[in-house]
Amino acid sequence: MRSLSFFAGCILGLAAPLTSVAASLSVTVKGTKGEPVPDAVVSLVPLDAPPTPPFVSPPVPGEIVQEKQEFASYVTVVQAGARVVFPNRDSVQHHVYSLSKAKKFELPLYNPGQAKSIVFDVSGSVTLGCNIHDWMVAYLVVVPTPYYAKTVAGGTATVSAPAGRYRLELQHPRLTAPIVSEIALGSEDIAREFSIALKPDRRIRRGPDGKAAGYR
Repeated sequence: MRSLSFFAGCILGLAAPLTSVAASLSVTVKGTKGEPVPDAVVSLVPLDAPPTPPFVSPPVPGEIVQEKQEFASYVTVVQAGARVVFPNRDSVQHHVYSLSKAKKFELPLYNPGQAKSIVFDVSGSVTLGCNIHDWMVAYLVVVPTPYYAKTVAGGTATVSAPAGRYRLELQHPRLTAPIVSEIALGSEDIAREFSIALKPDRRIRRGPDGKAAGYR
């Protein structure tokens, strides 16, 4: 006859959580002169079994605002399958488009106060422009994973994911090619630092008077 302790152990086993332990990866990205690099996208693509709930959820929607004849933000990151909204909070019309391989699209002229949206279902980098205002440039990075983050002004980002093996991808609009490596997450948080060589920033700068004629 089996003891009560055996049955108690079975009950406890059934009640145990079925999900993996989550850990955090802290990333610091610097330029070749040691300066912090903002707007770098860090993503972790699982190499083992696909993630399971509660780590998996529908892609979080994104938003890229048009305001003061600029896009905000310069770099936006979403998971593949996410819908991105493009609200016009400006005082003029905009015509948003992209010729990128990951997503070619066009949102014809729409007025201040209006918003249009589109679903980005293929991973890759999407360069955004405005057919009316040539200086308006932004980037949308679409990743095939729910585990991602973007570095802030100090060049740091933190990504949390279940324990396991991952392909770490580091991307930036001024990086010639993504930096790829393999990483393993366990029960403890880890940190990584990257030094990257960026191409020159060719963005047109707004003049101090804030008018279109002030661009150069």
